[in-house]
Amino acid sequence: MADIIIAFPKRNDAKNLQKLLLKNGYDVRITCDSGSQVIDAVNRLDGGIVICGYRLTDMHYMEINDYLPKGFQMLLLASPAKLAEGGSGDFLTLAMPFKMQDLLNTLEMMMVQYNRWRRKQKSRPKARTDREKKAITAAKELLMERNQMTEDEAHHYIQKLSMDSATNMVETAEMILELNGKEWEI
Repeated sequence: MADIIIAFPKRNDAKNLQKLLLKNGYDVRITCDSGSQVIDAVNRLDGGIVICGYRLTDMHYMEINDYLPKGFQMLLLASPAKLAEGGSGDFLTLAMPFKMQDLLNTLEMMMVQYNRWRRKQKSRPKARTDREKKAITAAKELLMERNQMTEDEAHHYIQKLSMDSATNMVETAEMILELNGKEWEI
């Protein structure tokens, strides 16, 4: 579940909203009354939802939205007049006063988006380090030299070996180098 941060200029308003969300099964991580507290909080967390008012003690909602890192979404709660004068951005809005069910439905929709984004991030392969790239390149060069393979053939050979042995390509490349007595630089 995404971390929720509530930010309003009056901390009491934030605490009241926190109580309502807790009653409905949402875990609110932090309540804030300033933009700097929000920015500090989002930099310590991996992702989540910031529910905030139009203006905090030190920042406007647009400034906070500009500082949000990837993985965070904003839900702006403000009067219809304030929402009409504000620019559209990459955040959701809810006019105050609102029905609790509208807030819960909006939060649920944001949670689904967050979870989809999170799964997508986890499924991305990690970038290889220079050391790992060098090991794979050295193993390919060894296979190309000793077995007269093209680079593609050597790459596919390492891939197949790694799949057959249930290890990753880097470990397989290191194994090829070690088995052939080839010293390689890190």
